[in-house]
Amino acid sequence: MSDTPSSTPRPPRAPRKGTTSTGARKAASKSDRSRAREFTLQALYQYLVGKNEASDIDHFTRDLSGFHKADAAHYNTLLHGCVAQATELDAQIAPLLDRKLAEISPIEHAVMWIGTYELQFCHDVPWRVVLNECIELAKEFGGTDGHKYVNAVLNGLAPRLRAAEVAADKAKTAPDAAADTQPSAD
Repeated sequence: MSDTPSSTPRPPRAPRKGTTSTGARKAASKSDRSRAREFTLQALYQYLVGKNEASDIDHFTRDLSGFHKADAAHYNTLLHGCVAQATELDAQIAPLLDRKLAEISPIEHAVMWIGTYELQFCHDVPWRVVLNECIELAKEFGGTDGHKYVNAVLNGLAPRLRAAEVAADKAKTAPDAAADTQPSAD
């Protein structure tokens, strides 16, 4: 009888430091901006589900435990920017969906708003950081595979909203591919 990979048990994976059992980052390892995105997500959820006024949600959210550790300016930009641009953000997101926007979970909807807004208006945040942060939000707060959906939509928007940055980034990661397309000097 031979040992096959399926017959020998694998040792359990060592957990990554700074992550929970679901793979999301632990609170202690989060940046001020990551915390701002979390509070923005909570606020946008209230906006989408409860239909509350943004100013009321803002006052409530700023009183939540831990808000003092968040980047308040980034939170303010995201919350009020997403609410003000909601129709435009939905118009950009909708063509990339495989279902109606009303059928999207409010968590994933809010995360996609945050990501689309940051891609379009927060040019100080690299596009890959926007995607990673939104995937983390969806992993931590969304449905089982919601992060995959968020990733697909934002990955579809990034080349349009950050064309030069995405192209430059992809050119850096594939220098050999670019060299293969160059005509030879023979």
